[in-house]
Amino acid sequence: MKIKYLLILALVMNLSSCSKRIDVDMILIANRIYTVDSLFTTAEAMAIHNGKIIAIGSKNEIIGTYNSKQTIDQGAIFIYPGFIDPHCHFLGYGQMLQNPWLGNINSWEEVVNKIVKSQNENPTSWVLGRGWNHTEWNTPKFPTKELLDIHFPHKPVYLARVDGHSAIVNSTLLQMAGITSKTHIKGGHIELENGEPTGLLIDNAMEKIRAMLPEYTTKEKVDQIITAQENCFKVGLTSVTDAGIVYRDLLLYDSLHRSGQLLMNINAMLEPSDKNIEEVIKKNLTFNPKLRASCIKLYADGALGSRGALMLEPYSDAPDNKGVQVYSDEFIAEICELANTYNYQMATHCIGDKAVRLMLNIYGKFLKEGNDRRWRIEHAQVVDPEDLNRFGALSIIPSIQTTHATSDMFWAKERLGERVKYAYAYQQLLQQNGWLPNGSDFPIEDINPLYGFYAGVTRKNQKGEPTNGFQMENALTREQALRAMTIWAAKADFTEKIRGSLEVGKQADIVLLDIDLIHANERDLFNGQVTATIIDGKLVYSTIDNDLDDVIELIETTRHIR
Repeated sequence: MKIKYLLILALVMNLSSCSKRIDVDMILIANRIYTVDSLFTTAEAMAIHNGKIIAIGSKNEIIGTYNSKQTIDQGAIFIYPGFIDPHCHFLGYGQMLQNPWLGNINSWEEVVNKIVKSQNENPTSWVLGRGWNHTEWNTPKFPTKELLDIHFPHKPVYLARVDGHSAIVNSTLLQMAGITSKTHIKGGHIELENGEPTGLLIDNAMEKIRAMLPEYTTKEKVDQIITAQENCFKVGLTSVTDAGIVYRDLLLYDSLHRSGQLLMNINAMLEPSDKNIEEVIKKNLTFNPKLRASCIKLYADGALGSRGALMLEPYSDAPDNKGVQVYSDEFIAEICELANTYNYQMATHCIGDKAVRLMLNIYGKFLKEGNDRRWRIEHAQVVDPEDLNRFGALSIIPSIQTTHATSDMFWAKERLGERVKYAYAYQQLLQQNGWLPNGSDFPIEDINPLYGFYAGVTRKNQKGEPTNGFQMENALTREQALRAMTIWAAKADFTEKIRGSLEVGKQADIVLLDIDLIHANERDLFNGQVTATIIDGKLVYSTIDNDLDDVIELIETTRHIR
């Protein structure tokens, strides 16, 4: 460390003698800077001023031209554009952290035990949790409410599956909601056994319960948002798309941005509620520069894990089931027409092949060949081969999540049979338009974008399974995977001119990693550590030791002495 101080001191004394050097807010020096520009060029250093990149090039060029009291040169560091998650649930993630996470558990009994333990330690009037995944259990069948009724005979219990498209509730909550064996809900399913509800609710069958859930206070939501932001900064995320926001939460985001508490760049997809339609869409309401709200989010179907994905043919493991269509054709067409009229982007959740075809048909009524509307199909997990080329023909963007493939790969064939070879076809989808965005859908998957990078490139889970990768013909190259979480993710929300690559004039949204994603050993890819995250030229997260402050103080002292 002393050697480092002496080097920096010598550098400062040498450079301060040059009166022509330009003062800037920050200089970054690295082993390699991946600009992710059109040529995928690399550099060694960059200068940042007033929140923007003003120069990028070799170390000698930058140091010889610019001067800064905040010069970060940490040795074996690699610099990338700030990571962007183009499909997640930012606020939902913050709220999830308030309740027990029920993933990575081996049985329904263990799930219930965790809930019981949590309630013993911190009793609440409602018992809430999320994350259970029956496909992880030794006996992969849907749970039922009996254990919940034993442990919670009087409190309402609502435990959402990992995908958020199904939930288990207890008898108390079924009674509160008036759900019986005779209840029918369009776009949803109430599981029955021996003529009675088992407690399993799928897709729209959950909506009646969701409307009853206790509301978070504004202070609680602020805490949730700030916690989500802090965790995202730790993994290098500088921008997120929050896939489905109600009006009051949109206003809260705007308020927190304006107060300076929220620094994360947010693209808010709007739920098609009356309030959003009347107060935002029809008024073309705009917000602060860090908040976009020019996209409408719809659901065409549910999830594959809960057999709610809408399929052209029945599930291989449930011959009487083709899944669930969440919204009617008429409503979907009505919202698409609204988006077309007011020049809004559309983004529709489609897991099953019939859902994909439905949205390609409806989008096709509004989109012309060669358009740049960037209407999106979220997930696009199962695409019939006859429909694949329609993405490119109408410039429809498949918005993917590569970790979904590695989470589902060991049981997807049970659901799909031979159709699995048409599932998670990310390379084929990429070729349709020459680009696509890759996100995580957190909290369904982990928030760390490196996990998505690894899954996209290797088509393996973090245990290295399967040895040769899952359907490797649809793996992404490392360059493609990096573009999909930076410049292509920015392009998906029309912000590629201001972020997504490290180029002069763009916002200085940057992440510093201790790993070279393009050349590192495969097994090291998801173990990379973020050493610093920068938004608008300001450090918002750093593991750099306190010597940086000492160096800055040393530089200031040296200047004063000279």
